[in-house]
Amino acid sequence: VTKFKVPASFKSLMEDQMVGPSTEILAESDFPEQSFKPKVQMPFKRVPGQNPRKVEVERRRRLYLTFDIAELLASKGIDSNQLMPRHYDPDNMPPIEETKHSVFPIYLPLQVFDNDEFDCRTPEEWMSLGLEPGSSDRKPVPGKALLPTDDVLGHEDPKSQDLIYKWIDVGVLDYDKETDLYLVHKTDEKGLVRDEEGRPIINGGRTPEG
Repeated sequence: VTKFKVPASFKSLMEDQMVGPSTEILAESDFPEQSFKPKVQMPFKRVPGQNPRKVEVERRRRLYLTFDIAELLASKGIDSNQLMPRHYDPDNMPPIEETKHSVFPIYLPLQVFDNDEFDCRTPEEWMSLGLEPGSSDRKPVPGKALLPTDDVLGHEDPKSQDLIYKWIDVGVLDYDKETDLYLVHKTDEKGLVRDEEGRPIINGGRTPEG
């Protein structure tokens, strides 16, 4: 029996053995893997002639990733920046000839038209997607929110005429049942949800110190 000798160029030999891209998720993420999976109303035991549940979940996940809410609204002629009500400024009203639809500003908030009858999950179910098996920490849940691009002015005066609102990738941290509002945090350039010190934000941002 001879001793197995590893060639010096073992790493390059392994690289040559690659037959294609890996399906393993290599990108770092602060979101649990199950938070991207859609809800599917299918039995866990496959019925003959139907797709397996895992196949249907993966197909819908890839389909939903192709959707973009900003593009869907734009295709219907909706300007997302005009969805947020602003302060009424009678001194800077554009003339009727320059307006496309109406000279009157939008004055009804989106909450007036909110309808959750067709939501596939309750807010509590959405937040539970941040829980991973075997862990007591709740991670953020991925989402998109219509937020101002200027964070400073957006906090000071959300209805300022100078603000530009866009659909931005966020991590949903928490939900308040009394106000029916979600707490979200913008993702950074790497798609991560981190605090000022670069630490992942978990459990809605609550720390042992409060």
